[in-house]
Amino acid sequence: MEKQLEQYFDALWPICRSITGNGLRKSFEILQEIIPFDLTEVPTATSVLDWKIPKEWNINDAYIITPEGNKIAEFEKNNLHVINYSMPVNKAMTWEELEPHLHTLPNKPNAIPYLTSYYKETWGFCLTHNEWLQLPKEGNYHVVIDTSLSDGALTYGQYVLKGTSDEEILFSSYLCHPSMANNELSGPLALAFLYQELSKIENRFYTYRFVLAPETIGIIAFLAQHGQSLKSKIKAGYVLTCCGDKGKITYQKSKRTNTLADEMMQHFLNTKYKNFTVRDFRVGGSDERQYCSPGYNFPVGTIMRTPYKIYPEYHTSLDDKSVIDFTALKEIVHLLLDVCKGFEMNHLIEPGQLYGEPMLGKRNLYPEKGGAGIMSEDLMFLLSMITMSEIQHSPLEIANRLEANILDLDKVLQIALREGLVKKMQSQKDGI
Repeated sequence: MEKQLEQYFDALWPICRSITGNGLRKSFEILQEIIPFDLTEVPTATSVLDWKIPKEWNINDAYIITPEGNKIAEFEKNNLHVINYSMPVNKAMTWEELEPHLHTLPNKPNAIPYLTSYYKETWGFCLTHNEWLQLPKEGNYHVVIDTSLSDGALTYGQYVLKGTSDEEILFSSYLCHPSMANNELSGPLALAFLYQELSKIENRFYTYRFVLAPETIGIIAFLAQHGQSLKSKIKAGYVLTCCGDKGKITYQKSKRTNTLADEMMQHFLNTKYKNFTVRDFRVGGSDERQYCSPGYNFPVGTIMRTPYKIYPEYHTSLDDKSVIDFTALKEIVHLLLDVCKGFEMNHLIEPGQLYGEPMLGKRNLYPEKGGAGIMSEDLMFLLSMITMSEIQHSPLEIANRLEANILDLDKVLQIALREGLVKKMQSQKDGI
């Protein structure tokens, strides 16, 4: 998987994406080779909740010619050089006229900052601070920004992987940044490859919804069109962001903090990983803000490694391929796949008989040396499941009580169901 992740990373990396435009569509076209997204185009000026879809932005080229005739801030060399959503410019100007439109990071003098201006028409360039220090203050500069702002559409994608139930598990990430690695491409790649692995599981109970959209405005548009219908369907969900660096796994809880999404993710972190962080919900992050916003408040948490704003390369040109560990990115895919398997086996159960402990021997289940039966290490799991199912009705609760991984209980759960030692409760709606 690491090799494929890297191949798709390399294909997506050069594209200048934004919240609208052809770069966004081209990126979806590449990702559709992995996951068959259904794309929705939301026209410019469409009202989506309290927002409106802005004009569509596209860019062909941008650069500055210095008074000495040097070409700098070239879009073709690094697409972060141009403030995303810059309006078109083609004119000569003095240093005094140009300087307010130049942006640097003095505390990171070798980094190009990433800036946007989606909802206010302006223009500008981003440079390393070291380059800015060398620019002459006399003479005329020539500034070219070949862009268009016109009526068009915002594009978002979703794919619904059907199960036997209409209850849904949601996975969501964003696609809108230009060439940045961890803060842009790690989430969509993990999302797409999770779909690829999950689609191999047969007889799925849950329906899985994969959503990929421009951050903030794209999910607002998605919720405006689908949010009300999903309120009764979403059982758990996760936003994927910044999950490709070498840092330890970080999980941010949903706003409600005690949802099934939170319990299941923390269960797998506690039972399979030694080095991780769990933190409470906070604003100022990614699209969990929209899923957990007033009126929706979906049970959606966030999975990442080093969180946004904390890793030093965040929102700069330093967030490049050198930040990505494709083995670490694969680990996120496998963690989420395990979480899905945990959901799949977490049906509510109850004892199969009203009184007493059932006899395992007559069912050829009691472990005997050289004979039939289950392995002795599974005996405690089986007896615990039978006994605890009277008061703890989900395998997740029982696994937590035993300090065991829920997937390690799957074999004995299937035996217990087959032998009638436990049975599925008729109502699955409450408690799982």
